[in-house]
Amino acid sequence: MSSLASRLSAPPGTTIFERMSGLARELGAINLGQGFPDMAEPAELVGAAQRALAGRSNQYPPMRGLPELRCAVADYYAREQGLALSAENIVVTSGATEALAASLLALVRPGDEVILVQPLYDAYLPLVEWAGGRARLVSLQPPHWTLPLDRLAEAIGPETRGIVLNTPNNPVGTMLDRQTLAAIGELAERHDLWVLCDEVWEGMVFDGTPHVSPLAIPTLASRAIKIGSAGKIFSMTGWKVGWAVAAPPLAAAVAAKHQFLTFTTATPLQWAVAEALALPPAWHSAHRARYAAAKARLVGGLASAGFAVLPASGTWFVTVDLAASGLPADDAAVAERLIREAGVASIPVSAFYAEQPERGFLRLCFAKEDATLDEALERLSRFRRSA
Repeated sequence: MSSLASRLSAPPGTTIFERMSGLARELGAINLGQGFPDMAEPAELVGAAQRALAGRSNQYPPMRGLPELRCAVADYYAREQGLALSAENIVVTSGATEALAASLLALVRPGDEVILVQPLYDAYLPLVEWAGGRARLVSLQPPHWTLPLDRLAEAIGPETRGIVLNTPNNPVGTMLDRQTLAAIGELAERHDLWVLCDEVWEGMVFDGTPHVSPLAIPTLASRAIKIGSAGKIFSMTGWKVGWAVAAPPLAAAVAAKHQFLTFTTATPLQWAVAEALALPPAWHSAHRARYAAAKARLVGGLASAGFAVLPASGTWFVTVDLAASGLPADDAAVAERLIREAGVASIPVSAFYAEQPERGFLRLCFAKEDATLDEALERLSRFRRSA
């Protein structure tokens, strides 16, 4: 076999999200698996993009992002989270996943160990490996999905260089509190570690739990990178406008990698996001309220049908405990039955693990119109009665 053929002989498999969405299309199932909303898109965002397309530049913006957008990101976090930032802290990227990629390419050297927390977003592990790193895995503890700090500390070895966090967590929706982040800050300071924190769901928290970023922790302020997403804040997932936020030396290192990944992001969409970030807090509250109502609708319907739903603070997802619902604790098998027998697509939480997965939980997306949720609940209720 030639060298080229050997490199191409084992292409990456189809992700669970692609597979379940493909099955949903093929079978005519309701897709509560992949995380995209089907609600009406915010008119303010669409109007801002239209005005920018017609009245502003459509040529390359500065590599690190429009100054107006970088300042708008800093102002937004000052209002929402009390963070003292400036444009020098911000690098605008083509979505949060590109921000993650640029950050990991900037931080990871061949042979470095990086601690990842399971369940995890599926991009973390391949990005660490592409940068030449090796992952050490620590798992949240169900059913409350708490981070075991003792196991995190035990995972730190002589080659460990950093930790990747996710709060609110996708898929389970739990959040890291200030006390936990402070403990992580002590570990990071003691072992000279960086922290990369995926915070894309920070604008979708529904129970009043305060979102705390590692950048708000004194021991982490100069060694953490915060990842944000306009697509999640404004429910415009196809826009792919994200950012990395960090102390200026770290931000400059991220920018150095970003310039050779995508270089920049669509100029009119940057103008639109800058305008949207300046919308008043009441607008953001009303926007979140639509999703809070959808969550309550799905959770209430699932409970009435006999499903046990675990508490979650943020994201567009809820998690069903299969064993507590009287169903087999095999999430992949139940997900397969649901899409084929009930006509509802879900995602097994075990798909968010790289090793030793928890297999008793399913993730469902509630970012859907009422009629879609009601039909899905009717189908799920029928399945539950016959299971």
